[in-house]
Amino acid sequence: MTMGPTRRAPSSMYRNAEGLGLWEHRGKVAAVGIGHSPVDRRWDQRPETSVGAYAIIALRNAMEDAGVTPEQVDGLVFDPSTTTGAMWPAGKPIPEDFANAFVPSSNPIDGISALSTEWLVNNMPELSNIKFTMHGPGCMSNAITVAAQAVGDGLTNTCLVLKAWDNLEGRYAQGGENAEDTIAGNSVWSNPWGATGPYYPAHWFTRYTQKYGGSHDQMAPFVVNSKANGLLFPEGFWAQHRPEPLTVEDYLSARWIVKPVNLFDCDIPITVAVAYIFTTTERAKDMKQKPVYILNHSAARPKVRSVEMTLEECEDSAEFLGRRLYEGAGIGASDLSFENMYDGYTLFHHLMMEGLHYRGVKKGEGLDFYQTDISLSGPNPVSPSGGNAGSGRTRIWMHTDCIQQIQGRAGARQVTGVKPETGVSGGPHPRGGDFVVWGASPD
Repeated sequence: MTMGPTRRAPSSMYRNAEGLGLWEHRGKVAAVGIGHSPVDRRWDQRPETSVGAYAIIALRNAMEDAGVTPEQVDGLVFDPSTTTGAMWPAGKPIPEDFANAFVPSSNPIDGISALSTEWLVNNMPELSNIKFTMHGPGCMSNAITVAAQAVGDGLTNTCLVLKAWDNLEGRYAQGGENAEDTIAGNSVWSNPWGATGPYYPAHWFTRYTQKYGGSHDQMAPFVVNSKANGLLFPEGFWAQHRPEPLTVEDYLSARWIVKPVNLFDCDIPITVAVAYIFTTTERAKDMKQKPVYILNHSAARPKVRSVEMTLEECEDSAEFLGRRLYEGAGIGASDLSFENMYDGYTLFHHLMMEGLHYRGVKKGEGLDFYQTDISLSGPNPVSPSGGNAGSGRTRIWMHTDCIQQIQGRAGARQVTGVKPETGVSGGPHPRGGDFVVWGASPD
């Protein structure tokens, strides 16, 4: 099967303004299948553990989970970039056993540190009915947004949604632009030392405690809770490879990375792939799993006055996002059963929680809210997925968890303090991202 190049999603696929009213496809698109691959800390150079191999496993698992045959799938939305840590060095030979294991594409690093439609369909010949493809770049949150809009618009009826991450040998973010002698464009001002890493959450958190009071110690309940929830996520990295619980003492005594960001405030790069099946509400009735309906999606593309967002710009962006999510879904903050917002650096999770007014939390109240019962069995479940902190850097755990919570198949992670009917997930806000409201009912 030969297909032309897949185009990047146009701006019209995203909802990034207030006053749009209800999403025109509210409740007309449903998630019906989930597929996870194995998860590793780094690629060990074997073909069967490459990001391409894991992508194929995730896609096939999603179809099996939904009870969908490959011939029924007519759409594919994914992020072509897979790099989460080190880059594949330019000119480095492709391992011979990898080259022999897969049908190549025009890009020699496809399946190692990138993915393309060409490579995926070359190595999944069963996907013979794919007619619509599109890139949702950046992370799974973007791909979900694009796929939901595409299904709603009738561009595809049964769509695979994929995000895969590789983590190759070498130091984090030491390739690409960061490996060059000079940096081009605006990055010369915003990224002069390479990866900005935890510097921006450190700045926001410091300003936050200056403005509202509080301390880094108040983060402990959230981080410990996230790690505990992650250990209940069987597909997660920590659950599979390092299943030791994190204690408050562990967190408070961890070494600083950039104060006030410590080791456990940062996620860990891993290799993994995850896929979902989205379809129309009508077709979802015939699927194997209970459908979970998409009530709205929204994008955050905040404008900043300088090279980095201020705390106040983050707060304004979070408030703006919360209003748009609720407006398009036709719900209010009191309708949320739980929240699964992004936590790649734990120190900004509460900014998004405050923007949503989750459980009535307002600006400056997030750290105090963490001191309440935010556990799975409590009245205020926060990040039941465990997020990136609990399962590894992917930006996907929160989406899987929302679907599984509403389906009632989150296992030991199932929230019990509330009835899980409406959830929200997304990221990587506050610097920008894409977000989804999920519901148990299309109405």
